Amino acid sequence: MLKFINVQKKFDDNIILNDINFSLDKGEIVSLVGESGCGKSTILHIAGLISSINSGQIIINGHNCTNLKKTEKDKIRTKIGFIYQFHHLLPEFSVYENLIIPQIISEISIHEAEKNTINLLGKFNLLFLKDRKPKQLSGGQNQRIAILRAFIKNPLIVLADEPTGNLDKINADEIFDFILENSRLKGISSLIVTHNLELAKKTDRIIDMNRINHTDFKKQL
Repeated sequence: MLKFINVQKKFDDNIILNDINFSLDKGEIVSLVGESGCGKSTILHIAGLISSINSGQIIINGHNCTNLKKTEKDKIRTKIGFIYQFHHLLPEFSVYENLIIPQIISEISIHEAEKNTINLLGKFNLLFLKDRKPKQLSGGQNQRIAILRAFIKNPLIVLADEPTGNLDKINADEIFDFILENSRLKGISSLIVTHNLELAKKTDRIIDMNRINHTDFKKQL
């Protein structure tokens, strides 16, 4: 589903990632752990086609995405779900509208988007939040809606960058489990950056970037 082949990333003259090789299989959930500054978020930005690379190849669902034009990258990004440490919901819109909008952007019909939204909120007993705006929700509720927003368009891949980093332990556990449940429900591949090793152990594989050198990266995966 996702492959990095001999990927190198530099900022100015500093090499952040060098000769990175790994693959994320369909339906696989992998956690990426390590201290700040070791390149975890950079890997997510590259996988999400937000950041370019200096050399190597990025393969998504069998397609080489390395040198695509912006319009082509934008189209592929509609098939990628993003979850961040902060929910980034649109504050002026309701929960319902926050879930409808990304589907319309992905060219899902309004009728189908409305049906998907009601069904998904109902499945997770969150329908009572439908008409509330983000400021009327708790931190945990906002993050749950942000997670549903990432999954509602049935993406090929979900990329999560410290999705529980802004939550207390109880909410962090629940939110992480919520991501896993959504991933496994439809067999969606997920790559999750986290500092929490206990949570990381719940995923299919763990990559510790602080304990491997770049030439061994593919062996971890």
